[in-house]
Amino acid sequence: MAFDKIFLNARFDGGTRHHIAVKHGRIAALLPTDAPTGIETVDLADALVVPGFVEGHIHLDTSFYGDAWRPHKPCTNGFNVHERVAFQAQNMAEAAPMDVRARNQLDLCIGHGTTQMRSHVMVDGSVGLKSLETILRVREDYRGLIDIQLVAFPQSGILTSPGTPQLLDEAIGLGADLVGGLDPASFDRDVEKHLDVVFGVANKHGVDVDIHLHDMGTLGAFEIEQIAARTRALGMEGHVAISHAYGLGDITMEQLKTVADTLARSGVAIMTNAPGARPFPPILVLRNAGVTVFSGNDNIRDSWWPYGDGDMLRRATTLGYRSGFNIDEELRVAFDIVTASGAKALRLEGYGLRVGAKADFVTLDAEHVPEAVVAVPQGRAVYKAGMLVASNGTIVGRHR
Repeated sequence: MAFDKIFLNARFDGGTRHHIAVKHGRIAALLPTDAPTGIETVDLADALVVPGFVEGHIHLDTSFYGDAWRPHKPCTNGFNVHERVAFQAQNMAEAAPMDVRARNQLDLCIGHGTTQMRSHVMVDGSVGLKSLETILRVREDYRGLIDIQLVAFPQSGILTSPGTPQLLDEAIGLGADLVGGLDPASFDRDVEKHLDVVFGVANKHGVDVDIHLHDMGTLGAFEIEQIAARTRALGMEGHVAISHAYGLGDITMEQLKTVADTLARSGVAIMTNAPGARPFPPILVLRNAGVTVFSGNDNIRDSWWPYGDGDMLRRATTLGYRSGFNIDEELRVAFDIVTASGAKALRLEGYGLRVGAKADFVTLDAEHVPEAVVAVPQGRAVYKAGMLVASNGTIVGRHR
């Protein structure tokens, strides 16, 4: 077989070494390091090679990264989604153009090694389809640098925001890939009608679902069970995710195991970014039950919190630190959540370091994955379809 390019001296986790042969943007062969060459080659110089990171939950439309600093506004009486949405609307009215901010955020994420992304974009009565239209144009400009799934996200609610059910339907036709939801009980105060809309749009268009769920305790657990029941009833196992699911970190272990079994049986994935000062889903309990757990940076320097650097490897560090992961096996779990498990949750085709997969990978200055999770080495090279797209945090590929 004739190859387009061969990447020499790649070191995989576990210590095996290969030359990576690429053809038409995919891994065509993993060659022994003494294999003859004679075509274009890139020497990876024995760097640790890992799959491109999967950013499973982010908001390209609402980040202020690269914009003027905006001091965080605390809620008046503890965390309140309604109040945070109101703060967001105030800040967005004064922010730089959305496309500029979205590009800043994409450059940041790609520079750190993200090659696959799922972004939630506001689609509701407060903004209509304007935000989605903007992010769709940005996505097209970045085609070839990163693959992006877009979720039509009703940030202002569905039932409480007039016209939103129709807008969610139109958003899928416009180019959104998934339909989202937001706290069916506490925000819209009607779990069944909220889910009727979300799953109705998904069923009509044959798309997946990713629902934000911040509700705590047994209320959150109840909503999870209702979402899982809908998933099974519609035969959508493997096509539904719940983002945040804070309530899973706020119930008894007995209750958690019951809900975990329900999630596993329903094929519903859970996204957690292990946010500071909040309960979050216990990763190992869920994974041991067979639940797919993935992650994302979520908000980056926006109206919800001032933190975030777009680095999914550092997110793995946060997941491990907050979960009390110390042994190598646990550190590899944290890494898996931002790579292979993310790919499974997003149902990505051709992911991984194997023959036939897309040649999307990152080089790291680390002995192995556990060290990478702890050290978070910089100076990375990021490859998309076998082409260098970022080096040392800077985009080198051209936007279309």
